[in-house]
Amino acid sequence: MASKRPFSEEDFTCPVCCDIFSDPVLLQCGHSVCRDCIQRYWTIKDSRECPLCRKRSATRNPPVNLALKNLSQAFLDHRGPLEEQCEIHRERLSLFCLHDEELMCVVCRESQQHRTHSCRPVNEIAEERKHQIRHTVSIIKKDFKHLHQLLYDEERAMLAALRNESELKTKLIQKKIEKMKEEKLSLPKTIKELRDKLDSGEVQFLQSFKDMLERAQNMNQEIEPVQGGLIDTAQYLGNLKFRVWMKIRQSISYTPVVLDPNTANSQLILSEDLTCVRDRDEQEEEDIVGVQKNQLPDNPERFDRCHCVLGSVGYSSGTHIWDVDVGDSTFWMLGVTTESVKRKGTDSLPSEVWCVGYDGDKLSLKAPQESRIPFLGCEKPKRVRVKLDLDKGQLSFSDTISKTHYHTFTTHYMEKVFPFFCSLCSVAPLRILPVVKLSK
Repeated sequence: MASKRPFSEEDFTCPVCCDIFSDPVLLQCGHSVCRDCIQRYWTIKDSRECPLCRKRSATRNPPVNLALKNLSQAFLDHRGPLEEQCEIHRERLSLFCLHDEELMCVVCRESQQHRTHSCRPVNEIAEERKHQIRHTVSIIKKDFKHLHQLLYDEERAMLAALRNESELKTKLIQKKIEKMKEEKLSLPKTIKELRDKLDSGEVQFLQSFKDMLERAQNMNQEIEPVQGGLIDTAQYLGNLKFRVWMKIRQSISYTPVVLDPNTANSQLILSEDLTCVRDRDEQEEEDIVGVQKNQLPDNPERFDRCHCVLGSVGYSSGTHIWDVDVGDSTFWMLGVTTESVKRKGTDSLPSEVWCVGYDGDKLSLKAPQESRIPFLGCEKPKRVRVKLDLDKGQLSFSDTISKTHYHTFTTHYMEKVFPFFCSLCSVAPLRILPVVKLSK
């Protein structure tokens, strides 16, 4: 028995608009056309003929082809929007290639291009990246809320200072007014006393003349304006934005290196501000078992086995310095690596790394083509400074507390290099220290 031919897009395509049927109608000749299409066609032709066989239709309003309408809708629902279809195979884009970072269908997966690549369902990848976006949005909002609060606090402080000055100067003016009122009330009494002395005897008049003259002159003096009675407007409005910015600047630190979460091994935990990194402990490991072992996309930039993470910015020239608080971490590596460092398929430290590290027993150095060189007699540091001078081709490591210089690699890098961090300790994180806050 012959197998039935599966429906294709041609079976549901209108012969006029060449698109999937929309409200198809059945003509008397047996052909079907979209209602809008046949009405426009008849208007242009000025004749009610079929666009396929030219047979005339006796009615102006042909009936709906309900069966074809339902089948067309079912086909659209099954096919999905055109943008969700593979352009080559016309299959639904249901998979995502992690290697090439592109959508593909089930037929593409078996092709030579993607056969050896890892892929995952589109809905899983989409949800992961939506979660990443939501998390990033929440951190941005949190940081801006902090900045808004700083501005709000500065506004309240400045308005409070303005109110205090206004109250003080209002009291000063009120005190002056009260004194003037008192002097005004005492004027009739003073005038009467002066008149009485004018009418007294000549000896008494001469004896009090000097006092009378002084009192009369005081009565004739103009009212002195209150010194400093106006608000010091320039103190508040002069360079207002600049002064507020400078003040807020003192409360915000700057970190010369921030971590790139897109490169971090899934076992590592990064702080929200991307300045701290540590390994995941056993309890945290158990918490994610049974949910999903790896919540992070296996993108090409990410280290899949080695517990490493890179800085977010790479360098090709200039001098760059960053200090790292290693604290009580029992296993760490710090240094730089190349942009082309191998990130997949190896449990060991990548070979393209220049770094200093501690493995719970001793400090050691590592560089390409060299085995680890231990530091004999060097104490475990608390803070390590990494200084990269690309113009001189030098990478040096030192202890910022004891001022001990560990080593300087001399290498002229042929490509961009990135800060490199490795942690196998879940107790104490590696923390990139902020630079000293600038003064006014």
